Amino acid sequence: MKAVVYNGPFDVSVKDVPDPKIVRPTDVIVRITTTNICGSDLHMYEGRTSFEQGRIFGHENLGQVIEVGGAVERIKVGDYVCLPFNVGCGFCENCERGLTGYCLTANPGAAGAAYGFADMGEWDGGQAELLRVPFADFNCLVLPPDAVEKEEHYVMLSDIFPTGWHATELAGLRPGESVAIYGAGPVGLMATHSAMIKGASQVFVVDTHPDRLALAEKLGAVAINAVGDEAVNKIMELTDGRGTDCGCECVGYQCCNKHGHEDNSATLNSLVASTKATGSIGAVGVFVPQDPGGATDLAKEGKVPFDFGSFWFKGQSIKTGQCNVKAYNRQLARLIHQGRAHPGQIISHRLQLAEAPEGYKHFDNRDDGWTKVILKP
Repeated sequence: MKAVVYNGPFDVSVKDVPDPKIVRPTDVIVRITTTNICGSDLHMYEGRTSFEQGRIFGHENLGQVIEVGGAVERIKVGDYVCLPFNVGCGFCENCERGLTGYCLTANPGAAGAAYGFADMGEWDGGQAELLRVPFADFNCLVLPPDAVEKEEHYVMLSDIFPTGWHATELAGLRPGESVAIYGAGPVGLMATHSAMIKGASQVFVVDTHPDRLALAEKLGAVAINAVGDEAVNKIMELTDGRGTDCGCECVGYQCCNKHGHEDNSATLNSLVASTKATGSIGAVGVFVPQDPGGATDLAKEGKVPFDFGSFWFKGQSIKTGQCNVKAYNRQLARLIHQGRAHPGQIISHRLQLAEAPEGYKHFDNRDDGWTKVILKP
């Protein structure tokens, strides 16, 4: 089959690799029909992780089941399924609690597994023609009859729509409350969409890319084209000096300061400043334990110079971590099916699998208009 293979920093190519096979009787093989390039893929693409050369990228995957293992009972050949980026076993302590992003089985010695991702287990990615899906009865979300018609919406259930929703859940957003979302990338835009669906009274989106802020405005948000103190001051003005009820960090450790230089504390400290006293913050942007390519010695150790004094004095709270996709994807699929959610509206480019290297280049450069890229194997 054809697959997108990592060759080294800023270098991917589409190569012929062996087809996946049923390894365990609980596996299925999925013919991928849509797979996305995710912002978190760029950390690996840039060589900022331990992702190994020769491995296949891709954790946002949707397709049709073409083969099932002998122990698979629920999933049938012909089903259209969306796969959570988390690989979960379904029976460990964390999976039983709904914490499928922290499965204790699928990545031995660690909590959490994913397709085609650094330090997240052996699982090949789905930026390919075929994908092996383990623990298939548990992991596969069988899509409604309009799966083909709304495929570009449903594929967002693999990661960014649930992750955006998760950001608002971690932040404790309730109807009628205000929220500031730092980052207008795909996850920030999905947090915006989620906040609007949930009935937020004010949604502010902070970024410096006009094309992405335009999408945030289309979703109903107030765009803040600024960073740091300037962004905070604008939010304070628009909330009569009170600050927002809550906030979402949707950028991660490669966020930048007002000078355009990486500063892994920039968004977190701005959130402390722009969120009201006793407010809450949800952080879903990727932060890592080690970052050898970090801009400072502290960043290289995966540490952040966090404004804990102000955070403590304001009595704020923060929740963090990757999304447990299965906690949300079935309900969010119903919103799509009933026409209440349209996450695919942020897609900017639809490419063939062979065009993936060009897609990675443009998306990583944040070229104008490249907001969300999907691949069609």
